[in-house]
Amino acid sequence: CFDLSKEDPRKLDRYGRTLFGQSTLIGRKLIEEGVRFVNVTWDLFWDRIQVDYDAWDTHTNNFRILKTNKLPHFDQTFTALMEDLDRSGVLEETLVVIMSEMGRTPRINGNAGRDHWTYCYSVVFAGAGVRGGTVYGASDAQAAYVKDRPVSTTDICATIYRCLGIEPDAMVPDRTNRPVAVAPGGRVIDEILA
Repeated sequence: CFDLSKEDPRKLDRYGRTLFGQSTLIGRKLIEEGVRFVNVTWDLFWDRIQVDYDAWDTHTNNFRILKTNKLPHFDQTFTALMEDLDRSGVLEETLVVIMSEMGRTPRINGNAGRDHWTYCYSVVFAGAGVRGGTVYGASDAQAAYVKDRPVSTTDICATIYRCLGIEPDAMVPDRTNRPVAVAPGGRVIDEILA
C-alpha cells in the first residue's frame, strides 16, 4: 500500500503529486485493504517549504495562496478520492470528514490575510449514510456568525459516531472506571443523514 512506485502514473497524477495527494491515495488504498480508521492531514513543514506556505493558516496573502495552491490541489485530490471510493463500492461504508480546528476571520487583515476565527466555520461529511449534496445551517452574509441551525463540536462528534455505528450516548469507562458518554451532550445531525 505504501509503495507508490508501482502505481499507475496516471493515478498519481490524478490524485496530485503533492504530499497531501499521495497521502490520500495511500489512505484510499488502506481503506480498500480493510483498515478501519485512516487520518490524512494536510502537510505543513516550515523548514522545507517556501516562506508564504502556511498550510490553511493564511495570515498573509490569503487569496493568492488559496487560488494558486490550496484550492486547486484540494479539489483535485478530493475529487479523485470520492470517485475512487464510489467506483470501488466502499463509499457507502466509509465516512469522509473534512474539518479543521477553526475558521477564518470575515475581514481581511493588513497583510491581505485572514486570521483565526472560532465563531463560524464549515465541516464536510461524505459517504457512510450521509445524504450527498445536503447543506445544513447557514452563516450571516459576512460568514462571521452562525445565522441558522448552529452545530457544536459535540454534535459533530455525535454524528461521526452514529455514522460509524456507535451510539453517541454509549458509555465507556475512563481511567478510573467511571462511565463517560462518548459524545456528552451531542446531538446527531439527523438532517444530513440518508
